[in-house]
Amino acid sequence: MVGTTGALALYGLKMKAELFQKLEEMKFCTKLSFIKPNAVKRLTAFMICVALLSMLIISCRTPQESSTSETPNSLTPEEYADGWQLLFDGEALTGWKRYNQDTIGPLWSVQDGVILCDGEGLGEGTADIGGSLITTRQFVNFELSLDYKVSLGGNSGVLYHVVEKPEYKYDYETGPEFQLLDDGGWEGELKEEQKAGGSYDMYAAASTKKVNPAGEWNTARIIYYDGHVEHWLNGDKVLEFEENSDDFRDRYSKSKWTEYPAWNKSKTGSISLQDHGAPVYFRNIKIKEL
Repeated sequence: MVGTTGALALYGLKMKAELFQKLEEMKFCTKLSFIKPNAVKRLTAFMICVALLSMLIISCRTPQESSTSETPNSLTPEEYADGWQLLFDGEALTGWKRYNQDTIGPLWSVQDGVILCDGEGLGEGTADIGGSLITTRQFVNFELSLDYKVSLGGNSGVLYHVVEKPEYKYDYETGPEFQLLDDGGWEGELKEEQKAGGSYDMYAAASTKKVNPAGEWNTARIIYYDGHVEHWLNGDKVLEFEENSDDFRDRYSKSKWTEYPAWNKSKTGSISLQDHGAPVYFRNIKIKEL
């Protein structure tokens, strides 16, 4: 949503443009003998005051509505103009559903402007009450950005091109995954391709990645365009690959995904937030179709 101050800023830009046009007209007026010079000077001074006021409105936009907005679940005027859309408004799970279920279920809720999956002590996709949360809309090429926070030792993921059908028990049977994990708190062995920021069981994120610890917010970003994939974490690109490359095919042949014939076959599908049996939090979920 575009805030009130953002709207005033846009109005100020319009007023400033109109003002400069008027000033150009006044330059012409001074050349006409029947216009008194003092009147022109007074009008010019007044119009300059209006210009300064309009520029003040623009410069005094609140930080929440700047291009580096810190207001959760909102769009800046620049993002709105650039085609970004909110997938979560901070209040309700409108536009979302539980995978292969008609109801959201008790694990997923909205608390204080945050989506919470409270799966503590449960397994992945616990029968009857568990399951990943997916968008009701389908996406092809896109740029997705969201904030996430995992619990100590927590595990989750963001999946895309997810297909929902009764023959698929889990979202990961069809959709590739941007791994979300508390790397340091995870108990058990991990391959690099299974750690935070990676494409699960395919590609590891860069060793230089910067991940905030459990209980702190991180920002994940996925870009998908005709098989070109980028993973970003906290402002840094940590992974880039091409699905149509020999390298991708070779990695796939050695991965667990060969056990799932439908994995990565669809190039349109839902965005999914994974229920993996641990508390995980999401906010600022926004997408731009490419």
